[in-house]
Amino acid sequence: MRKLVAAITVAIATVSTAVPGQDSRFEGKLEPFLGEAKCEVQQVFKGGRFPNIVVGVDGTVLAFWGGVKVRRSEDGGKTWGDEILVGEGFMGGGVTVNEKNGEILAFVEHRRPPADLTVYRSRDHGKTWSLVKVVIKPDKNGHVPQMHMNEHGITLRRGEHKGRLLRPARYLARGEGKTNKERWPKTYTTAVYSDDDGKTWQTSEPFPAKGTGEAAVAQLSDGRIYYNSRRHWAPEGVNARKRWTAWSTDGGKTWKDLSLCEVLPDGSQRTDYGCMGGLVRLPVEGRDILLYSNNDCFGCRLNGTVWASFDGGKTWPLKRLVRKGSFAYSSLAAGRPGTKSEGWIFVLFEPTGYVARFNLSWLLQGLRTGNGGLPKWVTVGSSTQKR
Repeated sequence: MRKLVAAITVAIATVSTAVPGQDSRFEGKLEPFLGEAKCEVQQVFKGGRFPNIVVGVDGTVLAFWGGVKVRRSEDGGKTWGDEILVGEGFMGGGVTVNEKNGEILAFVEHRRPPADLTVYRSRDHGKTWSLVKVVIKPDKNGHVPQMHMNEHGITLRRGEHKGRLLRPARYLARGEGKTNKERWPKTYTTAVYSDDDGKTWQTSEPFPAKGTGEAAVAQLSDGRIYYNSRRHWAPEGVNARKRWTAWSTDGGKTWKDLSLCEVLPDGSQRTDYGCMGGLVRLPVEGRDILLYSNNDCFGCRLNGTVWASFDGGKTWPLKRLVRKGSFAYSSLAAGRPGTKSEGWIFVLFEPTGYVARFNLSWLLQGLRTGNGGLPKWVTVGSSTQKR
């Protein structure tokens, strides 16, 4: 393993370069993710569901759950503090860390949506929370989006809209059909974005596929935004059991280049219903390493697995099993440079409220998927297993 890490480090040092416009406070080197291969799992919540996990600008790891509470870790996920109540209601997902000022925004709906929304803000890395008034503008169809139950939001780090807050959202079309068969073709995902630190939110153009919901976003090193969505329904003859993706080149205002990602499962592969998945880009300068989490099972929500892409979502050549047992909704986050969370990757998952923390070295020992190859700057040799 020491020889493996040394080989990887040499390869990175040879070719890694910073990308103009990146913020060095939040983009670091790859080496911290390449220590001795480790994966540790512990339970942080009992009962309930609906995960979101983020890392504050100071490196505090915050695991959000249910209706709505949070536990904090100040030592990179090794130990966790007591539960803190964020606000009364129903988990809205999309927890967003504002990297400009360190604030954290949590979205709480009063019940299963459509429902009234309350937004809470923390200015002390999740220790205390207060109500904040926000305005969310409707989309072009006149629909104010619902928040439940998307992956965490992001702060854009580069490009014309640097500093913008962006989080996925959705329109559920409840009331537009008596059955799911009637309603799902009218539902769609969107995103909401704010240029005033979360006071006012605009709603993006709809994602270019109907029947979608529970999405995730990541910004790549060239400024583009990658959108990855669950899908509950698709027209006859179209596969709704894999993840659907699109891109934005205007800071999350519009989406284009819709495609089906054949390698990433959308929950159980025996049903069109899908499952919320986690997504994160590792904060590595000049590299677009994306990780995705979901269950990897034909007819069940079992076998929690993480997939890795080294080219910004074009291919997904590696995967590794995190948990063999029950595994449903999940959320991913990555540690921040220069903090105690550095080098760690975190996945919070249902149904039992566990957090797994692992590093890239551990993931590199996973299975080859056959979807693309590993780049030259990742020399894994015999550490990966062919599928």
